[in-house]
Amino acid sequence: MNGAFDDWMKTVQAASENDLSAYLPTSLPAATVVPAKLHAAMRYALLGGGKRVRPLLVYAAGALFGADAAILSRAAAALEMIHAYSLVHDDMPCMDDDELRRGKPTVHVAYDEATALLVGDALQSQAFLVLSEADTIPPARQLAMLRLLAHASGSAGMCGGQAIDLDSVGLSLTLAQLEQMHQLKTGALLRAAVVLGALAGKDLDPAELGALNDYARAIGLAFQVVDDVLDATADSATLGKTAGKDAADNKPTYVSILGLEPSRALAQQLRLDAHAALAPFGEKALRLRELADLIVQRKA
Repeated sequence: MNGAFDDWMKTVQAASENDLSAYLPTSLPAATVVPAKLHAAMRYALLGGGKRVRPLLVYAAGALFGADAAILSRAAAALEMIHAYSLVHDDMPCMDDDELRRGKPTVHVAYDEATALLVGDALQSQAFLVLSEADTIPPARQLAMLRLLAHASGSAGMCGGQAIDLDSVGLSLTLAQLEQMHQLKTGALLRAAVVLGALAGKDLDPAELGALNDYARAIGLAFQVVDDVLDATADSATLGKTAGKDAADNKPTYVSILGLEPSRALAQQLRLDAHAALAPFGEKALRLRELADLIVQRKA
């Protein structure tokens, strides 16, 4: 990665952290506002950690069409709230039952299971509230953005992928079935990030939407392939979560189906596919290309 990209990434990450804090129901100190425990736990779940890949994708896609920074801010925050809620619920004993997330105790460990459940519920609602208050774009486009976020979050998107994931424990999936699961569980929100960022700038024509969809499909699968490789090769301290848990839980992964080196090769091919999808946008897509590289080359 080059210095200009690193500087841009740090700027977006810092801005996203500030925006997320501002868009929560309470500012600090959260403990002074009823229900204090819930508000404190929401801040614990959402702030102070994470790579902020989805906000980065929102801003990079927005750069294609000169999108307004205020709209990008809300779209990025809404997506990150949905993502954070999904992690809180995914870590609970009734799902993946993990005790470590982003290098610190998961919400149900730091607080309790009931609070973790409510944190996820509240963050999901807050996401749609934040995006609904983006009032400087045409109402029809704002509605399309809200619909996209809802679709990507529900049974035809992230939640559907999580359901398939839970039902797949101990089963032998084909590569096509594994891909379908992760296009929903991980890919749907990554696609939403790309398309929401673009919609913050303009209505998309079919060719633009098609190219962005091809890019998002490639990085969505690459993200999961790399996750599986890291889960098989890194340690918990590096990952900030429990390493090797998918294998221990007998879940199908790209590594378990393809093997380690073929999985690495697949991630590299998906990176090239992502670059190819962006060709119609030329140099305006520089940040999106660099993010594809980051997703594939990351170490945690």
